Amino acid sequence: MTTTPKPHWRPHPTRRLILRGAASVALLGLGNLPFAAAPARAAANDKYPEEAFRQKSEADAIKALYGKTAEPSDKVKLDAPEIAENGGVVPISVTTTLEKVSSISFFVAENPSALAASYRIPDGTIPAVANRLKMARTTKLTAIVEADGKLYSATKEVKVTVGGCGG
Repeated sequence: MTTTPKPHWRPHPTRRLILRGAASVALLGLGNLPFAAAPARAAANDKYPEEAFRQKSEADAIKALYGKTAEPSDKVKLDAPEIAENGGVVPISVTTTLEKVSSISFFVAENPSALAASYRIPDGTIPAVANRLKMARTTKLTAIVEADGKLYSATKEVKVTVGGCGG
């Protein structure tokens, strides 16, 4: 009696299966590259501003983060909506023409913690930051740019509507 071999069932490669395999290979390859440890070294050099993030008032948060006050400047461009229909995701951005920028920070006066975000800007980087902030209510938004050891600021009042109805 002759038996015929049963055909092997092989799943057709799906896009998801191919992408999953490619991602696995890529991640395995990244582990051997010398730059993989660079973020850990960079993070060790900058201390997390824990005390500044604990402050309730904007003035106290600025003092805890920088130890000095900022002067308003037209060289700091703060872009934020006048009316935010959803206080959970308020788009903001800051650009500046100042040179030797070392940090950019955002402060939201009426939030439980006044310091919303703070970024270190490496030398040679274009000083521009964009983010989406959560704002508890209508309040003043302040952006502070540290450049060449001095602080410069821009502020804008952002109206947060209740229930996202635009009114």
